[in-house]
Amino acid sequence: METVALESRTGRERQLYEDGCRLVAGCVPYKAKPGVVLSQLKKKKVEDSIVVLMISSPNRKDLVFPKGGWEKDETVYEAAKREALEEAGIRGTIHARFLTHVLSSLALMREKKLGIWESRSKSSEISRSPLSKCRCHFFAMKVEEELDSWSEQPYHKRRWVSVEEAMELCRYPWMREALQKCLEFLEGQNSPGQEQSLSGPKCSENILSSSTKSSSPSCSTSPLLCTSS
Repeated sequence: METVALESRTGRERQLYEDGCRLVAGCVPYKAKPGVVLSQLKKKKVEDSIVVLMISSPNRKDLVFPKGGWEKDETVYEAAKREALEEAGIRGTIHARFLTHVLSSLALMREKKLGIWESRSKSSEISRSPLSKCRCHFFAMKVEEELDSWSEQPYHKRRWVSVEEAMELCRYPWMREALQKCLEFLEGQNSPGQEQSLSGPKCSENILSSSTKSSSPSCSTSPLLCTSS
């Protein structure tokens, strides 16, 4: 494995916000168990045939998937890949098919916009600041490389776990929902036209880069989910 000297981005000068929410990008990193070919699996076997990567936080026993702030100079896909590299020391393929509650929404399907889980950290729940809410855009990520060291290794230890373990260890309920959507994606990836991947910088879509936006996400009554208006 490779060692990387990449420094993590710090500060929030370039952080993107929308409707008072901090925009966050992340992923559910996965890989097949040894000897398993996912494309040859039946649906019922997917959950038992992969492991997912989670990371720890200081002074906590629960785990999370890599995620972090989406910044002005990058696409949401680039942000998700950068956070995976900084927090977990992994590289891989981000799948363009999003993890979302609202697959029936034509607007989201047309724009390839993510379903959006809205969350607060425990500390921000105390402050109740209007800018303490996060809108979390999540993807499935097929892990292809694990680095020996990474920039946030002193703060985040990585751990490969089964799907069942991940469901138990997830800090946030919405992350369990994102994991379930990842399973559904993998189950359906053999259907014609279902899977697209973003493995390089040629994909430059950024939903906030245009001066005119259609179907901008707005907060729903759910504490975890925002949908397209």
